[in-house]
Amino acid sequence: MASQRIPSTADRRTPGTGNASDVEGDELPFVSIVVPVYNDPIGIEATIDSLRRQSAPVDRYEVIVVDNGSTDGTREVVREYREAFDGLRLLVEDEVQGSYAARNSGIDAATGPVVAFVDADMVVDPDWVEDVARRMARTDAEYLACDVRLFTAGDEGTVAKYNRLNDLHVERFIEELSFAPTCCLVVRRTLLEDLGGFDPRLRSGGDFEFGNRVAASGRRLRYAPDIVMYHPTRTTLGALLRKARRVGRGKTQLRRYYPDRYGSPLRSALNPVAFLPPRPSFMRRSIRDWADLPVRQKCVFLAVSYLTSLAKAYGQLLELVSPTDTGADAEGRAGSPET
Repeated sequence: MASQRIPSTADRRTPGTGNASDVEGDELPFVSIVVPVYNDPIGIEATIDSLRRQSAPVDRYEVIVVDNGSTDGTREVVREYREAFDGLRLLVEDEVQGSYAARNSGIDAATGPVVAFVDADMVVDPDWVEDVARRMARTDAEYLACDVRLFTAGDEGTVAKYNRLNDLHVERFIEELSFAPTCCLVVRRTLLEDLGGFDPRLRSGGDFEFGNRVAASGRRLRYAPDIVMYHPTRTTLGALLRKARRVGRGKTQLRRYYPDRYGSPLRSALNPVAFLPPRPSFMRRSIRDWADLPVRQKCVFLAVSYLTSLAKAYGQLLELVSPTDTGADAEGRAGSPET
């Protein structure tokens, strides 16, 4: 199996080595980076480490980690980094369980005119903050999607390769579905002030609903293929199926809360098409480099795709009979800073 190098920024830039003349200083907007996290000390460590090693001056950005009720050592990892990273803040959102509620808390605490979202387990290059700030300064973009490249630490197994070739088609999401995953989304604060944040009632699909809301307002959704972020692959079938089930539940939630926009949750959950195997045309569109794969691997990927489709269909049915209640209303609430 192919071995992939983990994206690393540790040897490329030390914290705070940028200066105003290098990056146009005060001409660039201050960037607030919101990172929701739940029970992921290893992931949050990798993310914070890459965000503190930026070419942008340390007074031109902040990192707001919002812990969503972790029960392990996640908060302790963040606390340790706070001692050496002045731009790092820790909030706690433990009353509403859900990443969108956590992101809303980060939005409320953000001080910059540009708000960027990063998932806890992703890493970025040392010039990522600078590139984001420059793009927002030089364009009128209000909603910007960065590119995402998936990687596997060590040897890449079949499931990890499937995930890398299948997941996060950001450009297609923007062009065909009018949304960007929140893991790579950058917005202006004025956009959030005009349209509001994410719907905290949703466990999945909140990025889809928010992007659709932005598009419906007449604003342009932009994609920046040259601003790259890195996301680890899911390496086990169980992880893929759990995500698919969560996505399925999110589809039913969207239809429950927004039936005028997305249709009936009952009709969607009981649609027999959802239980059929994927067609070859679907595989050609969803799997990168499909034509170059050996026949045996195509058959395996087809089976994995069918299993994830069934998991999504099961998630829709599960949400229909046992609705998720995050304890939030549509307006959400702000998390509290940790002392």
